[in-house]
Amino acid sequence: MAKRAGRADLPLHNGRVPGWLAQRMARLGAVVAEAIIHHYGRDEFLRRMAHPFWFQSFGAVMGMDWHSSGITTSVMGALKRGLGDQGAALGIHVCGGRGSHSRRTPQELLAVGDRTGLDGAALARASRLVAKVDSAAVQDGFDLYLHGFIVSDDGCWVVVQQGMNGDSRMARRYHWLSEDLTSFVEAPHAAIDGQTQGRIINLTDHRAAASRHGQLDLLHDLGPDGILREMAAIDRAAVPAVATAAPPCPDQPMLPHLVMPARHDVRPEDVVSRRLHGALAAAASNGPADFAELLLVPGVGARTVRSLALVAEVVHGAPCRFTDPARFSLAHGGKDGAPFPVPLTVYDQTITVLKAAVSTARLGNDERLDAIRRLDEQARRLERHATGPSVDAFIAEERRRSASYGGRTVFGRSAVTDAQAEHDPTPQQEPIHG
Repeated sequence: MAKRAGRADLPLHNGRVPGWLAQRMARLGAVVAEAIIHHYGRDEFLRRMAHPFWFQSFGAVMGMDWHSSGITTSVMGALKRGLGDQGAALGIHVCGGRGSHSRRTPQELLAVGDRTGLDGAALARASRLVAKVDSAAVQDGFDLYLHGFIVSDDGCWVVVQQGMNGDSRMARRYHWLSEDLTSFVEAPHAAIDGQTQGRIINLTDHRAAASRHGQLDLLHDLGPDGILREMAAIDRAAVPAVATAAPPCPDQPMLPHLVMPARHDVRPEDVVSRRLHGALAAAASNGPADFAELLLVPGVGARTVRSLALVAEVVHGAPCRFTDPARFSLAHGGKDGAPFPVPLTVYDQTITVLKAAVSTARLGNDERLDAIRRLDEQARRLERHATGPSVDAFIAEERRRSASYGGRTVFGRSAVTDAQAEHDPTPQQEPIHG
């Protein structure tokens, strides 16, 4: 059975992911998924997708807006497009999506069952139950509009769904994991991401067991019409009364709960600087010369290795290392220019390196993929004593050099200033595609 794994509250953003970024997100998402599955297996990939902090970091390292609700839609869409037929070889199937795509999830799961021998009807029932719990049993002011269901050939699954609250301009993401769940209706969530909205109806709380049983008894004894008559009688008899304090409720274990700010800019308090300095130090000591030679990918420079160090942490990092998702936006920026424009040259080189490493690992040679793992290990060792630029200085330098990295946002390409042209006589090292 499954359980809720955590939640996330995110500012609600409109707009679409531009094609030049969407295709790169699909490629990077797919190769990161394959690397995780190669090293740790399908179950571990599902566990990570059910962790709200890791999920947000995954979206940030892909170049999406690091804090916004759009990460949920774009990550699920990127995986669905990027894995595609390759997902069958990995034993991972991505179903559902936003709006009308979410309503097709049961049919897609039935098709997965036909292809794999899994019980598609049971998976479709689980999909419907999860959606009903987060829309009816938990009435917290967020209307569901996205439902993503990822299932493995082993029958394990993760659900990521999101609701919106138009009044508060916030979105809430709910994570479910089909591991150790004992009930769909009693404390099932692995995670829910969102800000506190005051009192809510939560019939999945273990303290609401008596209410759930009572509702079933009423339905059985009175029927729907009888319940309506009783409600009308209660309304007629209602009189003002002095409120009495409710007895204290026992504490419950807290699920992972991520709350992201409404502002676009990345600030020093959003980033654990020692972790950033560790990644920068590892990149400096491993590249560019020996790292490029080891990976046999021409043109990989120090800037790409810095991005690879952050991507390597997404593949190998423990859950405790994703408390600052904003840090991962420092790999490939953001489509709206926060913290800086997406460096397309660097992004493409990152994908090239990872794809080459995963391809050789698929053939039984793990040398290149292990090199990326060692980059992550070295970053963790060095962060104990490494020093480096402040977050503000790092971002300022990235913006200054944006044009030389092929920087691009939804508003256009980064311009080369006169001062930069003097400092960087050959600002763009290779053509940009997209």
